[in-house]
Amino acid sequence: MKDNKLGRNSLCPCGSGKKYKKCCLNKPFKKFSKPLSLKERYFKDYKIRLKNSKDIEMIKKAGKLVIETLNLIESELQAGMTTNDIDIIVRNHFKKKGAKAATLDYMGYPKNSCVSVNNVICHGIPDSTVIKNGDIVNVDITPIYNGYLADANKTFFVGDPGPEAKKIVSVSKQCLKLGMEVVKPGNTIGDIGWVIQNYAQRQGCSVVEDYVGHGVGFEFHEAPQVPHFGKKGAGIKLIPGMVFTIEPMINLGRKDVVVLKDEWTAVTKDNSLSAQFEQTIYVTKNGYESLTPFNI
Repeated sequence: MKDNKLGRNSLCPCGSGKKYKKCCLNKPFKKFSKPLSLKERYFKDYKIRLKNSKDIEMIKKAGKLVIETLNLIESELQAGMTTNDIDIIVRNHFKKKGAKAATLDYMGYPKNSCVSVNNVICHGIPDSTVIKNGDIVNVDITPIYNGYLADANKTFFVGDPGPEAKKIVSVSKQCLKLGMEVVKPGNTIGDIGWVIQNYAQRQGCSVVEDYVGHGVGFEFHEAPQVPHFGKKGAGIKLIPGMVFTIEPMINLGRKDVVVLKDEWTAVTKDNSLSAQFEQTIYVTKNGYESLTPFNI
């Protein structure tokens, strides 16, 4: 019969991973509870809620709606439209599909989408601003669909883009691609930020540090935060079941941000162009899957 007696060199039953003699041997006696599962530990330590297979299927459905809507916008986008015209497209398509925009009334935000033009980094409120030939237009949308959320954005060219517009869109797209490619169990959130920052700076661009990626799926913004700058090996280790956005905001000039009087619209301080691409990413057993997939 196996001897289950707790010895000095046994693993401590508290779940710390340390030997009993170096952990709880000399502490006041307490009744040991069952060690936490990885899912429980990630919630306890980081407030991260891992998703199961059912959750992933539901987030995928919301993600499909995101891509449908972005494709619809791309097909209709042209010079002469207003940013509010884009918001109406989002509103109507979400309504048609039985979804609601997560942005609408979120902390007082008044619209169904964020539409950010040229030097606007993020959170541009759709209004009467007229889109012109040569503009770059970022559209960021998040539907609540059957109780689940997916989040993505793309930056579009309008008409004939200039060389600076082409550069910043290309760099920001590649930053997302590189960030996604390092997602796998055992890597860290810092690995994502490091590869994005390293690439952007080598292209002479900067990474906005005021806004970061985030967990998503059950709520609009969940743990963890996902900075697009950082150090290799730093931060939380990635494990299967995590779902979060990667959404690097890349400036052609400096990283500094100014928030306008509406308390939402963030613009580049030096008036340089800014671009962004975003996808919702699921950490799988062997790597990652995009739940809002589009070609980059």
